[in-house]
Amino acid sequence: MTLNNKSEAEQKEQRYRAPALDKGLDILELLAKERNPLTISMISQRLGRSMSELFRMVQVLEYRDFIRQADTGDGFVPTEKLFALGMEQAPVKNMLEIALPIMRELSVMIGQSCHMAVRSRGDTVVVARIESAEQIGFTVRIGYRKCLVLTGSGAVLYAFQQESDQRRWLADIPPEITPIQLENFQSRAERVRARGYERTKSGFVVGVTDLSAPVLRGAAAAAALSVPFVNSTQLVMPIDTAIKHLQAGAAQISSSLLISDHRI
Repeated sequence: MTLNNKSEAEQKEQRYRAPALDKGLDILELLAKERNPLTISMISQRLGRSMSELFRMVQVLEYRDFIRQADTGDGFVPTEKLFALGMEQAPVKNMLEIALPIMRELSVMIGQSCHMAVRSRGDTVVVARIESAEQIGFTVRIGYRKCLVLTGSGAVLYAFQQESDQRRWLADIPPEITPIQLENFQSRAERVRARGYERTKSGFVVGVTDLSAPVLRGAAAAAALSVPFVNSTQLVMPIDTAIKHLQAGAAQISSSLLISDHRI
């Protein structure tokens, strides 16, 4: 009986497999996880497939603009095409339509740039931004991604999730992240949860303080609204006041999402 069941399961798996599509998706998933470009030879080694069977797949993916040669010429990297397609999904598109006017008003009010990030596997990725109208400001490009564990927006997104989802998220963290980094990240997320927002000096840009607050969809964070606060001599308002406006903006987006979701 067990053998028959196993045979049926194997037959079903074979029935729903498309080998060529499997290869293409394997290549996309591999390149999406990698921090550096990969040559066809490297892709072949990582996937355990011959270069000859992957060569056509890589050509087609490049022709369809899903991957491209890196600027250094050292291999292939994913383009923003999959990212753009994802942005057309109704939940994300709806959130951006709601968020952008509020983000624009926030930016003008506090005299700083702001952006919104969501989780993508083990990373955070910027999906919207508003540049400051002031002479001095700092912006992050749309599509910029960084490991969840290394960002303030990542701590905010993680902090406002159920424990089961947090465990699932950690499974996607790349192996180069050390146990100490993970432990520090979880402690950071606990502090964020307690105070309701993140405030920390940027580890990448001197003179910038990263501020971030959760945009909630129900009880969980769907996005993180962030301000890279530039400390200059011509501030529109002090940072403590800007934090209050940031939290109010995130709460306004969250409330509008709740109303919109109920209408749907």
